[in-house]
Amino acid sequence: MVKSHDRFDDTDDARASGEPHPAAPAAEAPFDRPRRRRVTVRRVPEHPQFYLTAPSPCPYLPGRLERKVFTHLVGDRAEHLNDLLTQGGFRRSQNIAYRPACEGCRSCVSVRVVVSEFAWTRSLRRIARANQDLERRERPALPSSEQYSVFRAYLDSRHADGGMADMTVLDYAMMVEDTHVDTRMFEYRRAGEDGNRGPLIACALTDVLSDGLSMVYSFYEPDDAAASLGTYMILDHIRRAAELGLPYVYLGYWVGGSDKMGYKTRFQPQEQLTPRGWLRV
Repeated sequence: MVKSHDRFDDTDDARASGEPHPAAPAAEAPFDRPRRRRVTVRRVPEHPQFYLTAPSPCPYLPGRLERKVFTHLVGDRAEHLNDLLTQGGFRRSQNIAYRPACEGCRSCVSVRVVVSEFAWTRSLRRIARANQDLERRERPALPSSEQYSVFRAYLDSRHADGGMADMTVLDYAMMVEDTHVDTRMFEYRRAGEDGNRGPLIACALTDVLSDGLSMVYSFYEPDDAAASLGTYMILDHIRRAAELGLPYVYLGYWVGGSDKMGYKTRFQPQEQLTPRGWLRV
């Protein structure tokens, strides 16, 4: 997928690689999933604790090992902490914020698009025009059976051998709703007939930060791959950030030498996080 989505799972280290609609929509099917265990959430301490994962194979650069530093995002200060950590190069997965901490490697670079100066190239304008019939609906971070159907089709088609391939209905529900920050689900549909909503074809799980939108994970119907839906969702987030007066769209990590991350260089101008802070590239 075109994704700014980097998933962290501290149990099995699974991973991959931040509106208006017609009236009277049809009711969605209930999201039927197993009963969840009751979880006791503790308040975030004044100074959050950070932990380091054990080394594991890098999903981007063959022959290398990766480690991550992470902390939990729960309690009253979770949203403020998520803002600070995202600005410092962290990503969110459920109630965890993490960033690479690999020995001898700094290939993972946090990138964010500068919204006010975004350059609409000819090819990007063409993708936007090809999808101008798409309708975006911005919803709370709640899962649905319709979303999971698209998610499952996407994984089976694009990442059948990836770390997320075995995600169940419950895993998906946790990915979406296990958040203590301002998280929204952007749903995209083609215009339906007779004023009705068309079928769901793409989704983006997105955090709203004080300075931008952070695309956590996005997916789409593989049968519509020719429409460049992944790229379109990023373009639409740039537009949405401009509407909200937010200066950045966070795309996660760019990894030099990894074909999986090459698409992120299309969105210019952008800033990369370096030891000297965020610098324009």
